Amino acid sequence: MTPLTTPSLFDALTFTHGPAMKNRFMLAPLTNLQSHPDGTLSDDEYKWLTWRAKGGFGATMTCAAHVQKIGQGFPGQLGIFSDDHLEGLTRLAAGIKAEGSLALVQLHHAGMRSPEGLIGEKPVCPSADDKTGSRALTTDEVAQLVEDFITAAVRAEKAGFDGVEIHGAHGYILCQFLSPETNQRTDAYGGSPENRARIIHEVLKGIRSRCRPDFNLGIRLSPERFGLVLTEVRDLARDLLAEGLIDYLDMSLWDSFKEPEEAEFKGRSLMSIFTELPRGNVRLGVAGKLMSAADARFCLENGCDFVLLGRAAILHHDFPQKVEADADFRSIALPVTADHLRAEGLGPVFVGYMSTWAGFVQPETA
Repeated sequence: MTPLTTPSLFDALTFTHGPAMKNRFMLAPLTNLQSHPDGTLSDDEYKWLTWRAKGGFGATMTCAAHVQKIGQGFPGQLGIFSDDHLEGLTRLAAGIKAEGSLALVQLHHAGMRSPEGLIGEKPVCPSADDKTGSRALTTDEVAQLVEDFITAAVRAEKAGFDGVEIHGAHGYILCQFLSPETNQRTDAYGGSPENRARIIHEVLKGIRSRCRPDFNLGIRLSPERFGLVLTEVRDLARDLLAEGLIDYLDMSLWDSFKEPEEAEFKGRSLMSIFTELPRGNVRLGVAGKLMSAADARFCLENGCDFVLLGRAAILHHDFPQKVEADADFRSIALPVTADHLRAEGLGPVFVGYMSTWAGFVQPETA
């Protein structure tokens, strides 16, 4: 529902559980490939994240951190599936919070998108998938997956983080359960939309019951692609908002200004499908092509509570501070030099990764 008055980007944002954000800027969870091969934190990843906290983000979220070893989706991914990760996670939480930013971990499992060559075995999926060579999870393994998401949240709490976000988007394992294309199960986790969403509700309930009362809990959903049905995602969002277990819903729209792909929803913004839902005390944030102060204000003016920045935060570690100083601030135009990215706190591996994005980094001359 659209608020009666539009908040400022620099108004604090309270949550039902845990501390408030000092402003309406959250760092989106961004793949950066900078962790050590065993999932432990590297100095480069610590620098990348704490620089964003220092740059004024009200909440700083890690990249997707995998909750099972076989859930790794990409090289150099941060891990949270073992107590071996606690030392680095504790250091990171303290470093983020020291800059006055909420410290959040995104909890993730890639499912059928886990490369077999990376995890050393066949990836898992709600149902067997010939294209990726994935095998179906047994019912007992689904229960273990739920438990491992919950245990990872408990581990994040122990490390000193303010909260966690559940990654239910972008075709990873929880999204695979939601999709009627990838989920062909006939047990309690397949069939109806309610059954396909069951695992998400179980994860959220488990985290809420086993973490401290002031632990912040959010979830990321994406409304399109990956075999998702927009009406089903909308209805799940409605249920999650009404249930009140979460503190915020993070809608990853790919483009915050686009219309829906499905014909029946044309003629309106994709964002509006979610801003019009009753949400009580749950906060709503959006991500997708937000590159300027005006873009961020547009989202708040159209009913969102906060924004999540990805590319803009890569380009400017201090994007919120730049917006505070200049209401007309816009991110630097692409492509940028590798030197620019290095000056913004990206390590060599992350710079190399961004160089694989079409049109993002200028080729370096010999």
